[in-house]
Amino acid sequence: MRILIIEDEKKLAGFIRRALREDGHAADYCHDGTEGAAMALGVNYDAIILDLQLPGRDGMSILREIREKKKSTAVLILTARDTVKDRVLGLNEGADDYLVKPFALDELRARVRAIFRRGSGTPATVLKYSDLTMKLIDRVVLRGNREITLTHREFSLLEYFLRNPGAVLSRTSIAEHVWDYDFDWGSNVVDVFVNQLRKKTEEHSEPRLIHTVRGVGYVLREADRANP
Repeated sequence: MRILIIEDEKKLAGFIRRALREDGHAADYCHDGTEGAAMALGVNYDAIILDLQLPGRDGMSILREIREKKKSTAVLILTARDTVKDRVLGLNEGADDYLVKPFALDELRARVRAIFRRGSGTPATVLKYSDLTMKLIDRVVLRGNREITLTHREFSLLEYFLRNPGAVLSRTSIAEHVWDYDFDWGSNVVDVFVNQLRKKTEEHSEPRLIHTVRGVGYVLREADRANP
């Protein structure tokens, strides 16, 4: 999943970004409220981690604009404001969760996972399609009983497919959710990673699950109806 971190403490933002990338997420960050608002409203993020006290523009006004423009992006407030009044205000304005500084990175990661579970309507920590199983917390992927070793990026790519079974995903949509601002839009990196994922999931001649929809992108489904 692709996450935006709007946090003016550069060292903290770097720690958070590194932790999220270790979990397989694509993560962008910025340190200014004005820039953060533009990114939050201009890019299709799956979640935003938002500090409230920011230079340029405060986080609460960013949250209000996100909700006013009917963006359903999950927002986790991350702030030193720890009164009940502050927490109630943030949640009433549309935040999905509220975490007070200082905090443990493991708790932040757990809260991000919880936000995604709630957003997908899936309470479990396991994603499954056909004989393909992904255990999100343990970061284990199985095809039947066979364990598959994936890189962080491959894991994130497969997670995106598993969260959208049967949906035709364009290359642009995949890039927006799985890669961050470092993505080279002129490259064929999406196709390269999909092919790598196919090789690993079909290594023992298992039936193909990730199919090409010619001229559009890819779809996760059992029967190849993409190219009749």
